[in-house]
Amino acid sequence: MKVLVTGASGFVGSTLCAHLLAKGHAVRGTVRRASDKPLPGVDVRVVSDLSADTNWSEALAGTNAVVHCAARVHVMDETSLDPLTEFRDVNVKGTICLAEQAVNSGVKRFIYISSIKVNGENTSGSPFKADDIPKPEDPYGISKWEAEQALRGIADKTGLEIVIIRPPLVYGPGVRANFLRLMKILSGIPLPFGAVNNLRSMVALDNLVDLIETCLNHPVAINQTFLVSDGEDLSTKALLQRTAVAMGRSVFLIPVPVSVLWAFARLLGKSDIIKRVCGSLQIDISKTRDCLGWSPPVSVDDALRKTAKYFLSH
Repeated sequence: MKVLVTGASGFVGSTLCAHLLAKGHAVRGTVRRASDKPLPGVDVRVVSDLSADTNWSEALAGTNAVVHCAARVHVMDETSLDPLTEFRDVNVKGTICLAEQAVNSGVKRFIYISSIKVNGENTSGSPFKADDIPKPEDPYGISKWEAEQALRGIADKTGLEIVIIRPPLVYGPGVRANFLRLMKILSGIPLPFGAVNNLRSMVALDNLVDLIETCLNHPVAINQTFLVSDGEDLSTKALLQRTAVAMGRSVFLIPVPVSVLWAFARLLGKSDIIKRVCGSLQIDISKTRDCLGWSPPVSVDDALRKTAKYFLSH
């Protein structure tokens, strides 16, 4: 297939491009600037923005599938006075613009990389499932859900084959944000998370791109929504311990009661952070397994070792 990958120089996009090339696909990738990271073997095109007015004609010409990774991503320190409008302009209007032009260019299949935030922020007892009623809470999750609905509308009218994938936290070589912070704090300093026994799903970058490639031509994937994870949920305590092992470091975890952590977080105005550290977010990928015959090819420990190796060498 000839596949267009948007956000090709990004964390997911760059690894996806390399994976698709290795599988024999022809890959065209869009980047925001010509100076973005090199992408050997990829037909690179500069598309500087993602909006309702973006011209995708050159990037789409001759392609028969799109994997839409580019987005305005969730940020911890939001500075916009109206973040929902900002997210909608890029993630909803920009996605609609791309999908409509993809139809006009003869694209057959459109894979949309959404987010588990469409389902919600936390689970309690029951894991999220692909067909649950969406309950996004923040502007990013809302914009992703609205984009999903818009794509379904376009598919109903035009016959475009859409596939929606909702990943949780993605980690792997070059990861940034929260996972990078986690690796940086594993420096021998005692950490107060020894009593945190929550359960959270994550997905290794290699597992995510393998699922995306599976969805490119799988007949059962058409117009479906899939959740993805490594198939093994970890507590914050276990994640710290296993990441430390992968890095060849020791970690000393103090069993501070979770109620005390919550009290300090509220006092410091950091409730959102402690919700991620102490809360659970579990994902049920049984639909993905059953419909596609797919299982995560990379184990958590192998993925952590690969991530740690990159971190330590850079």
